[in-house]
Amino acid sequence: MQAFINQYGGQILTKSTEHLYISAVALGLGILVAVPLGVLLTRLPKIASFVIGVASVLQTVPSLALLALMIPLLGVGKVPAIVALFIYSLLPILRNTYIGMKGVDRNYVDVAKGMGMTNLQSIFSVELPIAIPTIMAGIRLAAVYVIAWATLASYIGAGGLGDMIFSGLNNFQPPLIFAGTIPVVIIALVVDFLLGLLEDRMTPAALRKEE
Repeated sequence: MQAFINQYGGQILTKSTEHLYISAVALGLGILVAVPLGVLLTRLPKIASFVIGVASVLQTVPSLALLALMIPLLGVGKVPAIVALFIYSLLPILRNTYIGMKGVDRNYVDVAKGMGMTNLQSIFSVELPIAIPTIMAGIRLAAVYVIAWATLASYIGAGGLGDMIFSGLNNFQPPLIFAGTIPVVIIALVVDFLLGLLEDRMTPAALRKEE
């Protein structure tokens, strides 16, 4: 074990940092786009199914094919990988945001209107807090997807733990495969756990008591 750490420790740390950076930026962009869009679609029901359908179609594109399509558009490196992973993160977050917002009891919305709240105030003060558990479930799912799929980003020169995995596969070196795979699993579990803690903190106390 000590020899393994001495041999691969520095490389694991460097590649894990790259992997986490690519995943975090892609997920962050996904949240910034998909959550507001999901909220907006609850106010535009006529186009909601179309937009969610488009996101679903994008999700079905094979990951390697999507990464390959990024090369003529954006070249190689981290930028095309982040764009591809961002596209993959959209559907779970968008769908769960839409479902969560639509699932808010209309009585709460009526009460907010009765108190004189504007549409925007109702969204931020009433509907989003109630929908947080559903939205966070989508974000957690997207995070695990993105971290797993980020291993393929090494095919277009983005770096990350995929470099070690595919180097091990190409050179028949199982230690390299384990050195790349185990950190991916650990990162995914830790990120999911931390997002779960964040979900608990963001969920209104009244809803936590009901659970």
